[in-house]
Amino acid sequence: MKFLSSARWLSVSLLVLVAYSQLFTSCNSDDVVLSGSAVQLEFSRDTVLFDTVFTSIGSTTQYITVINPSKTGTVQIDEIRLAGGDESNYRLNVDGRQSNEASLIQIRPQDSLFIFVEVTVDPTGNNLPVLVTDSILFMLGSKQEKVQLMAFGQDYHYIDNSWIPTQTWTNDKPYVIYNSMGVDYDEELTIEAGCQLYFHKNSSLFVRGTLKVQGTNNDPVVFQGDRLESHYDEIPGQWGYIHFLPGSKYNEIDWAIIKNSVIGIQVDTFATIEPCLRISNTEIRNMTAVGLLAQGSKVSVDNTLFTNCGQYAVVLSIGGEYNFNHCTIGNYYQFGNRVTPSLVLNNYYEDVNGNFQVRALENAYFINCIIYGSNENELVLDKYPNAFSIFNYHFENCLIRIEEDKLEDPERMINCILNQEPAFYNSFDQNFSLTESSPARSKALIQASYLLPFDLSGRNRLSDGAPDIGAFEWFVGDGDENESE
Repeated sequence: MKFLSSARWLSVSLLVLVAYSQLFTSCNSDDVVLSGSAVQLEFSRDTVLFDTVFTSIGSTTQYITVINPSKTGTVQIDEIRLAGGDESNYRLNVDGRQSNEASLIQIRPQDSLFIFVEVTVDPTGNNLPVLVTDSILFMLGSKQEKVQLMAFGQDYHYIDNSWIPTQTWTNDKPYVIYNSMGVDYDEELTIEAGCQLYFHKNSSLFVRGTLKVQGTNNDPVVFQGDRLESHYDEIPGQWGYIHFLPGSKYNEIDWAIIKNSVIGIQVDTFATIEPCLRISNTEIRNMTAVGLLAQGSKVSVDNTLFTNCGQYAVVLSIGGEYNFNHCTIGNYYQFGNRVTPSLVLNNYYEDVNGNFQVRALENAYFINCIIYGSNENELVLDKYPNAFSIFNYHFENCLIRIEEDKLEDPERMINCILNQEPAFYNSFDQNFSLTESSPARSKALIQASYLLPFDLSGRNRLSDGAPDIGAFEWFVGDGDENESE
């Protein structure tokens, strides 16, 4: 397999790019030029603050504006420079020229100067954030004004375009993946609780061997993009996917958060007796395409949340064997108009020659699950129209949104609740806890709940003897029912 081409390392420094919205080097003869202590400046903010950035990689650009509030006078800034001078980790680009100082900068009445800031942090050798500070000084005769520059940097493990051997990743510092990475045949990657994995744009994790993700309720393993600004916390499409390739086996993902990618997990066809992948106690959210895409696979999913996917939350295609217990599919995509259903079951595909290849859907068993979302129909059962086509599915004690005319075999829906709002606490904020009025309360099949005594919040769903459908158990104090959606 060929990964994306290598990316360059950015220089180990802090880079500040300073540009203007409009810089005038001369004024009309009638203009009044204000200089020295007569100059009054306004700033859009007094501090340019960056959240934690990875050492030697850098951050996005931020900016401030320097405003001349005068209605009649052009102001002249005698000098703009960094307090740290040539030794500063920051650098300025003034009027298209890289330099740590510039002089005699003029701003016309009620105009402004834009200052753009980008940051790269020196390696520190430890995993604790290090504060790097400086300031931009504005010299106005004997008067001085300044804007603070602050950035927190963190050291990290750097993985670039690599197939890695058997190893264990510990939670000593973050892991940053450029140009993808892979776990090769007969190799095993174990990722311990609390590890943070950051994938650069278009980077993915490919697994031919075995992946063991061993998070805990208090310290989940997090897979996400490498944009650390708060604006990107819940933005889909920042990286590729986790892809289990043919030959991979014995994979486990427990207590993980997989977010902000194109596809959360893709699982290819496997010829094994045991499930090739077990997912438990996991959140898969904010995908531009699909949360889980399984093709002729054997996958077991317990106590897992799928949400905010632009096309499908779960696709089980080209046959296979699947078991879901106490899962919540709550698909309310917020970044576009989703027209596809949240859950699709399928047992065929069309090959390059236009021929239909049919593979048995041996089993797709959903028990104690919520399958709901913003569309009128959130479940599609796509069986190849052939008397010999094997298409076995079973929903028991589930809450499902499905148009009645799409329900082809009601006998496969045992004790299911159809088209009743699940009364999530706040689906817009991706809080899929249940409110007290939810029809899913106390409706789970308790025999299956005994297999998963704790919900996705780590609370005992058997404490009242009547467990709820879905990944979350309602408890007193979980919220007023009037706040539900």
